[in-house]
Amino acid sequence: MPEPAQLSEGLGVVHLFWKVTPLSDRDLVLEAIKQATANGDQVIGDQVITAAMLGHKADLATMVLGKDLWRLRQFQTALSGAGLELVDSYVSFTEVSEYAAGVPDEAKQARLYPVLPPEGKNAWCFYPMSKLRGEVNNWFTLPFDERKELMFDHGKSGRKFSGRLVQLITASTGVDDYEWGVTLFAQKPDDLKEVVYTMRFDEASALYAEFGPFYSGMIADPETTLSAVGVV
Repeated sequence: MPEPAQLSEGLGVVHLFWKVTPLSDRDLVLEAIKQATANGDQVIGDQVITAAMLGHKADLATMVLGKDLWRLRQFQTALSGAGLELVDSYVSFTEVSEYAAGVPDEAKQARLYPVLPPEGKNAWCFYPMSKLRGEVNNWFTLPFDERKELMFDHGKSGRKFSGRLVQLITASTGVDDYEWGVTLFAQKPDDLKEVVYTMRFDEASALYAEFGPFYSGMIADPETTLSAVGVV
């Protein structure tokens, strides 16, 4: 392996979306996950979440988080070598938002180094988003204090779903097509619909948000997920 490619703080996050092919090898996929989550020379191994996808966009999603981007690349290579076809992906980093600079250290650590998936929340959704740079509504021309207030109001809407849903927002400015990736973990699938619908009425979203494609499915352990998507 090359010298580690690590962030100054936080974790790299790669969402990988796969189609099953006749060459998909269950044992090789499971071995790739086992190697990724093994400790190696790290204090802890990478985290891998597997989800059986709904709809035509992909059969399987793997969300991998880790300190060394080379290890994340190695995991991607191993799954491709296991006969899965990569059909979409998203690259981002965990972060503490500039609007949350004053939160307690414990909350900052939870955002930079999340432990996933949250227990009991197996409905899963991912989508990328950016803030609008329109001729009329341009997020990046607003004063910081105004942006902070809008994000505070936006956050109040999200906190209504506390206990039902966990949200991870990761930063992707400069490393992928949008500026953030949003991953949602919910108790029930309709919680995903309700939170996104509710928060779209906030000014920060209604006037200034642009959304990318949505992916949704169900989280399970790797063996169960592979069986559900036909890798047997």
